[in-house]
Formats: sequence, structure tokens, C-alpha cells
Amino acid sequence: MKIGFVGLGKMGKAIVLHLLEEGLDVVVYNRTQQKVQDLQKEYEKTRIKNSEARIMGKRKNISLDSKFMIHDSASTLESSKSISDFLHKIKSPRIIWLMVLHGRPVDEMISKLLESGLKKGDILIDGGNSYYLDTKRRFKALQKSGIHYLDAGTSGGLEGARNGACLMIGGEKKIFDKLTSVFRIMSGKSGTYSYFGESGAGHFVKMVHNGVEYGMLQAIGEGFELLAKGPYNLNLHEVAKNWTKGSVVRGWLMDLLLRALEKDSKLLKIEGVIGGGETGEWTLKEAKKFKVSMPVLSMSTQARKNSLAKPNFSGKVIAALRNEFGGHEITKTDNREH
Repeated sequence: MKIGFVGLGKMGKAIVLHLLEEGLDVVVYNRTQQKVQDLQKEYEKTRIKNSEARIMGKRKNISLDSKFMIHDSASTLESSKSISDFLHKIKSPRIIWLMVLHGRPVDEMISKLLESGLKKGDILIDGGNSYYLDTKRRFKALQKSGIHYLDAGTSGGLEGARNGACLMIGGEKKIFDKLTSVFRIMSGKSGTYSYFGESGAGHFVKMVHNGVEYGMLQAIGEGFELLAKGPYNLNLHEVAKNWTKGSVVRGWLMDLLLRALEKDSKLLKIEGVIGGGETGEWTLKEAKKFKVSMPVLSMSTQARKNSLAKPNFSGKVIAALRNEFGGHEITKTDNREH
């Protein structure tokens, strides 16, 4: 099977490497060609590494998992220098995954694909964090041209993208059913995929997921700020380590905080400034529309805005966590405590 993939940011790059490892042929396009070249170099390094591991496994009579075996198969990575070239390399009906920034970049990419030869029967999948009403609008517009459009909210951070993501999917059920093999491969052993309904449902579920995430991050940040500023000279790394084993608040986010504290035990090198915020604002907008009270999300979103003017330790924790799970940039500082 061959699919097209547009957008080689951190998440896109990781997903493509995972698809290649699982035996899919992938044709890629990115606006900046340097990212295409970086992907090609990393893929070659991974192929060599896994090929060597396979040889060593044979010598030791070790049964290797399918990931290494598939790497030795004929899966191919093809690059494209233009959108026309990209479409030319994929036989219709095409399957194209978009992993670009939400909003105007998605609309612009769809327009370029249409201008360059996207055909009736082709399938576009938006795997980014698009606003669900934008998704519904795009679905209706593309439907007039006979082009199918699925929305696939993607979670799990960089580790999920590389090893198995959590996919929240909306759109035509018959198209979802047609692509279950792709979703199964993309979700891998550690992830999952679910169909939630008509166009926009997947992105709506992902939007609310992110709203929940905001509150969870804020709670962890606030708790560790009190631990840091309280009456005891606590070892925050040891607290995080303790909470990862058997506690009610154990989980992946706590595991990631432990990892961040192993690198910087007091988070002295991180400024307490939190990025992001769009999906949280969308969730609040929808909550107001449907008369749902979300005070935790409201305060968490406001805390992100406040951090820009007044960084604090809670912001350090949240920034560190966002960097760990999504590779989001952090503002570095020179050993300052808040």
C-alpha cells in the first residue's frame, strides 16, 4: 500500500517513520525541502540500525519482533519537490494524510492539491488539530468534487506518533471502513483508533481531549509549585518518582515529569512560560454554546496567558511536560527560580 503524506514537522516526521517501519510505501511533500532531506537521512540510519539488529538476532538465534523484520522489506520512501510531482507519484484513488498547522495552512494546502490534480475518489485525511467547524466546511466543499475528507485527531505525542498513536476519527463511515488497515498500522500496538461519527466528530473529540489535558497539566503544575515553595526542602524528583508507582495520580504525564526532573531537578533552565492555547479556547467557546460549565479549563487557559507576563514555577512544570510529550519549544533561562 502507498499513501501520500504532507507535512513533516515533529509529529509528521515521526508518523512517516512509523509507517515505513510497518511496511507501507510513503510519498512525502513538505514546503521546506530541508525537512524532507532530514527525514531521508533519519530513515536510512534507522534502516541500517535495524538491519544490523536483525543480523545479530540471527547470529544469536533471537526471535525479533515484526518491526525489525518489516524494516528489511521493500517499503519505500519517495520525496517530492512539488505538489504536482507528489500527486503524480500516487495512483488514484489516492490516500493523502495532511499534518499541517490548523487554519489557513490547511485551506491553502487543499487548494494547491485541487489545482494540481486531486481527483474524484481521492481521500484526504486531516490529522492535525483543526477546529471541527472548519473540518465540516471543508468536508462539504470537497464533497461537491467527489473527494472524500476524514478528520483524524491524533494524540500520544511524539512517542505515540513513532510507536502507535491514539486516533479519533470522523467522516464518512464507508471511507473509514475502507481505511481501517491504515489506522490499525498507525495506531500500532500501543495506540488505538475509534470512529466517532460524521465529519468533524474526530476533531471535536480531540478538541475536548486537549481541554481535559489543559486541566490535568495545570493541576500537576500547581501541585509541584506548592511542593517547591512549601515548608520542606523536598526533592521534587523523588516526589515524582514516588507518585509514578501505585498512586492515584500515576500515569504517563507523571512519568514524563519524572523524566524532565531527571534532566533538571529544579527546572532552573526553563522559563515558566506556557505556549499553545488555541484548542483550549475552542473548547471553552463550544462549552459556552452548549451551556456546559468548565471552570477548570477556563482557569487553565487564563493561566497560560498570565504566564507570558508573569512566569511561575507551575508554568515551568507545564512547559517541561509539553516539551517532553510533544517536543514543544521551551523558553530557556539562566538558572532562575520563580
